[in-house]
Amino acid sequence: MKGNYYITTPIYYPSAKLHIGHTYCTVATDAMARYKRLQGYNVKFLTGTDEHGQKIEDKAKEAGVTPQKFVDDIVLGEGGVLDLWKLMNISYDRFIRTTDDYHVAAIQKIFKKMYDNGDIYKGKYTGKYCKPCESFWTESQLIDGKCPDCGREVQDAEEEAYFFRLSKYADRIRDLLENTDFLEPRSRVHEMVNNFIKPGLEDLCVSRTSFTWGVPVDFDEGHVVYVWIDALFNYMTALGFCNDKYNDLNEFWPADVHFVGKEIVRFHSIIWPAMLMSLDLPLPKKVYGHGWLLLDGGKMSKSKGNVVDPYILAQRFGVDALRFFLLRSFPFGSDGNFSNELLISTINTDLANDLGNLVSRTVAMAQKYFGEKLPENQLANEEMDAELVGLATGLRDKYEAQMEAYAFQNALAEVFKVISRANKYIDENAPWVLAKSEENHPRLAKVLYNLLETVRICAGLLTPFMPDTAKGIAARLGGAEMGWESLNTFGVLPCDVATVNGAALFPRIDVEKELAALEELSKPKSDIEIEPYTEEKVDFDTFCKNDFRAVKVKDCQNVKKSDKLLQFTLDDGTGTDRQILSGIAKYYKPEELIGKTLVAITNLPPRKMMGKESCGMLISAVHTEKGEEKLHLLMIDDAIPAGAKLC
Repeated sequence: MKGNYYITTPIYYPSAKLHIGHTYCTVATDAMARYKRLQGYNVKFLTGTDEHGQKIEDKAKEAGVTPQKFVDDIVLGEGGVLDLWKLMNISYDRFIRTTDDYHVAAIQKIFKKMYDNGDIYKGKYTGKYCKPCESFWTESQLIDGKCPDCGREVQDAEEEAYFFRLSKYADRIRDLLENTDFLEPRSRVHEMVNNFIKPGLEDLCVSRTSFTWGVPVDFDEGHVVYVWIDALFNYMTALGFCNDKYNDLNEFWPADVHFVGKEIVRFHSIIWPAMLMSLDLPLPKKVYGHGWLLLDGGKMSKSKGNVVDPYILAQRFGVDALRFFLLRSFPFGSDGNFSNELLISTINTDLANDLGNLVSRTVAMAQKYFGEKLPENQLANEEMDAELVGLATGLRDKYEAQMEAYAFQNALAEVFKVISRANKYIDENAPWVLAKSEENHPRLAKVLYNLLETVRICAGLLTPFMPDTAKGIAARLGGAEMGWESLNTFGVLPCDVATVNGAALFPRIDVEKELAALEELSKPKSDIEIEPYTEEKVDFDTFCKNDFRAVKVKDCQNVKKSDKLLQFTLDDGTGTDRQILSGIAKYYKPEELIGKTLVAITNLPPRKMMGKESCGMLISAVHTEKGEEKLHLLMIDDAIPAGAKLC
């Protein structure tokens, strides 16, 4: 064992379904973790979900569910975060959710420690807030009045809050960024220093009182901890910091590298080290801010409607092909332009033509000319073999240098230089000609052995990127050894290696046909059915007789002996409570509805239901989704007063 290695992805904010852009970072982290395991390190690979914040609370409210139910559905539900990581063969060692009890308790202790140290103090926040990014900004930091990170509208924020003395650590952070390799690539350092350090670091607002979905500040009721404190300390709480859930903090901290998207480099390279300095804790060794996958020139975003579904791509092209494409096609530190054309072209060129063709031709010729095993009588030709053998033998060191620099694209380029040279070696030596004369069979055997050994080394180094493909190639080489120490040695395969035939690793794709199929699949489809529109017309005067009012839920209870009815006590603005019974118990829990502002028709004649009087009707929307009826109460802005007439 070479030692311990701790690598993390950012924990993802489950406000919407993950797309291929999220997959990119996690696949890269997985490739690095697998590479380090291949080298012999004891790896801890952490990922997870960041589940608190105002945006989650608002989206849950829109969906008519509790915030916990909302995040549970995205993380644990069908097609959710855990399903996607399973699909993409992500070999994480630990998964953290910031709603985990042990993490919540740890964050409360951490917040209190920084408060006791004098680095957190109480004040009043007045400024701009970007809800999608969960970021606070000063007026001068905005770009055209909008969030400098996501370009969306910000809102005025004013509330009592706690602040972290970020300004206190400005000089130490600047020195860390400018005089060490803590943050890479170097271009990110210039962005952080010029955009945030030089203008002057301001103290950071680290609590909120305008919403409740967060870690409570346990010594001041009504405050919740700022989501980025909650999120950043996951890297340590997941190892046992301030909790008894885990106990491997001393083994793995400080982290060897945090892989993060460039949009959250500020939090990881400025705020995160400052908070660690406040607690006198070791800093992570490296933060690496990778680029974005772009589609049509813009960052992929569900709100922009330009996401790419990894499930569809993996189903059509295979998980390994998709993993390979993501890391072969784009420099990790820069933005990359995603397109289906580029994906298909990469699969056809690198995987079908080069790698797949090399494996298929070599194994097929070995079996055709020699049966199950190569003969031990082999004849080398130093002049014709030297270049291929030299490239294969020196490949591991070149590959290692690129992997250590997180240059995944370059590491794969080194492997495919050797694969390309091996295909050329076949043409130069023409095994089909050598096979015609028995006296040339020793030379033929050596040519095929050199090819098989080259395939072994290349497949071993492809393991972090395409783990299942590498296993499949090893099986075709008779269960070949692909351990790290064997991958810079030529001649590990036995001379009489036994080969196993198989189907084409990567069949060529018909480009036009596949692009047409993907275009069809990308068209919006819906499993939702709505009730047909009624043909009967209602005149305007009749419609106006309906009295629609805003009502606020004071209390909500299940009706005894009924599995359908809920009994609502409503404030309708008259000063007298209104009671309405509604058959929605299968869709909502009573406690979820208390405090909500709903819409009711209030001038319907009272009617008895289960012996109770119902005075009006609550308005809801009904549809069928995947054969199951769904109902959503119409909920409106809580700022609308009870009794307000809807017109």
